[in-house]
Parts: sequence; structure tokens; C-alpha cells
Amino acid sequence: MPAVELLLRSTRVVTPDGTRPASVAVADGRIAAVLPYTAELPPGAVREDLGDDVLLPGLVDTHVHVNDPGRTEWEGFRSATRAAAAGGVTTLVDMPLNSLPPTTTVAHLRVKQAVAEQAVHVDVGFWGGAVPGNTGDLQPLHAAGVFGFKCFLSPSGVEEFPPLGRSQLEAAAARIAEFGGLLIVHAEDPDRLSAAPQRGGPRYADFLASRPRSAENAAVTAVVDVARRFGTRVHVLHLSSADALPVIAAAKAEGLPVSAETCPHFLTLTAEEVPDGATEFKCCPPIREAANQDALWAGLAAGTVDCVVSDHSPCTTVLKFPDFGAAWGGISSLQLGLPAVWTAARRRGHTLDDVARWMSAAPAALAGLARKGAVEAGRDADFAVLAPDGTFTVDPAALHHRNQVTAYAGRTLHGVVRSTWLRGRKIADHGTPTEPTGRLLERQHTDR
Repeated sequence: MPAVELLLRSTRVVTPDGTRPASVAVADGRIAAVLPYTAELPPGAVREDLGDDVLLPGLVDTHVHVNDPGRTEWEGFRSATRAAAAGGVTTLVDMPLNSLPPTTTVAHLRVKQAVAEQAVHVDVGFWGGAVPGNTGDLQPLHAAGVFGFKCFLSPSGVEEFPPLGRSQLEAAAARIAEFGGLLIVHAEDPDRLSAAPQRGGPRYADFLASRPRSAENAAVTAVVDVARRFGTRVHVLHLSSADALPVIAAAKAEGLPVSAETCPHFLTLTAEEVPDGATEFKCCPPIREAANQDALWAGLAAGTVDCVVSDHSPCTTVLKFPDFGAAWGGISSLQLGLPAVWTAARRRGHTLDDVARWMSAAPAALAGLARKGAVEAGRDADFAVLAPDGTFTVDPAALHHRNQVTAYAGRTLHGVVRSTWLRGRKIADHGTPTEPTGRLLERQHTDR
């Protein structure tokens, strides 16, 4: 066994068995043991005493649009992973669209990996894409190490990543089921969207009416039907409509391989507080009403919703204007997800054990990242150190995102990320990342 090199000690260490005082021993980038708080320092090891700051497992964010290569003016691997490190995220999985080329073939995957190789501050994996005409590329992409396949049921917003029609969805699902893959779905029904009023303009109420809950509800029902018919493992992305929760709960009770996620903005922001013209709040599906948010929290607490991930979908400042009809739909929150969720969770009586489960353990399990997601022996020594009672006011200029547009500007949040650790090395200290030391990950967690 490698010699212990580092001992991290805190009065509050979040483990799968609960939060307790402990010393975490690190050897060769892995957690060697979770020891009593008073454990002696092994010979040659360095001790870092974190005091009462909380030692959490590093966050795993499985829904990030890095947009690199091709739209690097929107974001990029270097800027995105700097933001991730500053926010306590140690692993992210990049979405297959908004980059050029999209990750729809093995050749396109290799292009993206080559761009990312030397630029990442955190560990990075990749989703593949399921689009019309690429059913034959799905198994090769799976063999090449993507973690699953993203598809849209309605227009994605970029021409090079078109949605799947019903027969195309079924063909992709059947193929993915053959090799035991995972299908992750942007679930909004195109017919319901087309039938909704499309007024554009500055009024948030008009935009909200253009993306009705019925579009999500119908699409989630279709996704569950695919799981039932083909046995495909399916995952509902960025759930915003709480009306779909009973469908997901019933599918799980039936034993279908169905899971779901929601996002910090759906759990912390409400339609009632979005000012007209405030296009920084635009995302698809949209931020809904406070009563809907309460129901989402109930679904999360009940386990109907499995995980909380960012859906970080940035763009240039100019693309967020001039109105809700024309602006790009996406919330930039990669650096702010942990404090945003913790601020709302603590108010609702949840604990950091819950937050760690939703934002680290569950996303790691979704992607099959067996060495991520928990503070326990054998896992990678990936940590976020949080001062849970500390507060800060969000200053867009302090964010590492390439474009400092955020719906959280001016908000006071609880939870200050003191430091972030990747395989036992500090990669961010008080919001300042070090040089890139991240690795590219492939399915089954082999490093490239």
C-alpha cells in the first residue's frame, strides 16, 4: 500500500455514513482511510487542519456545456474548469452540443479530447450525442468511452444538433439498450411547444407561457414509455415541471430504469421574481412559479429526483439580448451551484449530507464514476472544503466563467468554498485555481 502523504482533519467530514469529526488519509491520489479525528500523523505525511470548515466530497457535475471547440467565445475547457475548481466541482461531464463539431462520432470525440487534454483544471468526461442519422455511431462512441447519449425531443437551438422524432428516438433507444448504454433526454414535446403562444418580447410571463409544463409532462411520459418498451436506461434532464414527478415516481415503483435531475436555478429562483427584460434568467425549460419549486424540493427529498446538476449553458453577453424571444436560453452557474443550493437547502431544513448526495454521490452513480462521489476509502481524494455559515454577495466580475452573465448577480449566498482538492492536490484556494492538473475520463473511469 502506498505511504500516506496527506492527512486532512476537520470536525465535520461528510461521509456516506453521516457527518462526523475525522481525519482523512490520502495516499497516491486516493483516500486510504477515514480515521478518527485524533489519529496520529503518519511518518512523512503532511497534516492540513481544516478546523470547523466542512470537508465534502468534490462535486460531480454531469450537465455542463463547455462549447469547446467551435464556440469558445461562449466558454472553453480552461475557463469552465477554472470556474468548476473555484466552486468545489472536481469532475464534470461535457455535453455533446454547442461545440463544433458536436460529439456525434468517434472522430468528433477525439477532436474534443485533443482540445481539452492540456487545459482542464478538474477531471472531465464526455457525453455522446444521439441525432438523426447517427444510430450506427452510438456503439462505437460507447466503446470509445462516452458516458451515455444526449438527445433532444424539441429543437436544441443549434442547427448541427437536431432533435429526434418519435421513430428516431425509438431506434436510438433500442440500439442503446443492446449494449447497455444510457440515454439522457431533453424532454420537451415539440408539438406542445408549437401550440403554445410565441410572443417574444421583454415580458417574462410571455416567455413562461411559451414553454408550458404540458410540454415537459408529455415528453417525460414518452421517455418513460421508451424505457418500458425497450428496457433502455433513461435519464430525464433538467426537470422543471413538478407535474411530471408522479410519472417518474410511478416508473421507479414499476422498476423501470428511469432517473431524473433538476438544477440549482429551478430550486432557488422563481418566476415571480424575474423582472421583465431580465434575460439572464432565460433557460429552457424555464424557471417556474414558487409553488412548483416547492413541489420540486419535495420530489428531491422523496428521491423521485435523483441529482442536482448545473446545466451550465453560457453564451456571449450579446446573445443574452435583446428580449426573451431572441436571447440564448441558458443559466451560467457552474461556480455557484454549491452555495446556491446550500442557501436554499438549509432554509428548508436539509443538511450538507443531503447536498453531497444530490450533487456528488448521485451524479457520480449516474455516470458510473465509481471512484468519485464520496469520502470513503478507495475513492479518489477529491474534496470541497466549505465554510457553510459564511456568506458572500455574487459579483459577476469575480466569476471565472468566460462571460460574466449570471442570474445570481447581487444575491447573498451562504457557503464559501475555501478550497478544492483533486486526487489529494489543492487545485483552488479561496477562489483562485492553480495550474491545470485535471485528467480526461472515459466510461468505467479509466484515465486517458
